[in-house]
Amino acid sequence: MEDKYTKVQEAATFIQTYLGDLAPSTCIVLGTGLGGLVDNVENPIFIDYSSIPHFPKSTVESHKGQLIIGHLNGKAIFLMAGRFHYYEGYSAAQITFPVYVMKALGVEKYLASNVTGGINPHYNAGDIVLLRDHINLHPDHPLRGKNDERLGPRFPDMMEAYDQGINDELKKIGHLHGYNIQEGVYVGLQGPSLETPAEYKFCRIIGGDMIGMSTVPEIIVGNHCGLRCAVVSIISNVCYPLNRLTKTTLEEVIQVAEKATPKLRKLVETWVEQHA
Repeated sequence: MEDKYTKVQEAATFIQTYLGDLAPSTCIVLGTGLGGLVDNVENPIFIDYSSIPHFPKSTVESHKGQLIIGHLNGKAIFLMAGRFHYYEGYSAAQITFPVYVMKALGVEKYLASNVTGGINPHYNAGDIVLLRDHINLHPDHPLRGKNDERLGPRFPDMMEAYDQGINDELKKIGHLHGYNIQEGVYVGLQGPSLETPAEYKFCRIIGGDMIGMSTVPEIIVGNHCGLRCAVVSIISNVCYPLNRLTKTTLEEVIQVAEKATPKLRKLVETWVEQHA
């Protein structure tokens, strides 16, 4: 049976055949409702995840399941249109496999986006929040099992899991555009059911500002292999205090995300132009 390192190299070699002279150093992961960023990519190359060796297949309806290569504001870039989730039935190791592949392809900066429930009472639906830390409540850890030093150290330090330098760059850009960009702590759960009122309260008590079902495993692996990681989140609904809690559907989440998308696109496109 092939080891993970070999599988990573095989996937990277396959993608490399599409790159030509391109050498992207930044990968952006597009979360729910944020795929419109692809529209501004120049001369895009689309690769279905299903064609990349050892990649999982995305099963979430709102995720396209494609790797896009091209130029955004003059900078060569990778875009991942869709991510993988533990609740889809994959292990934490499987859903984070693409992060290692990006590292093998020369990526240095990994910027992910997502939509989350807000459990900070000062947040409102549509707010943009940068992750400054997380609380991992996933039942499976992506680094569990034998470690391969070619991929990263046995015990990666997570003191600065989210790159403050990138966060500061994004906040500065947001300020120039008149956006109120905040920072917060993300609580990662397995899903796919939304949380109960008691769980929202629990996650707030333990220090969370927002709650979701993705992202944390990817950031752990990003730190394991030495990427500079940052995450931009759109608050899709307010879940705390409990008197602000209402029933939520995926369609409503997507609608809120799409309303905030123009601001997020401007923020990310400017950041790519200046810092990618």
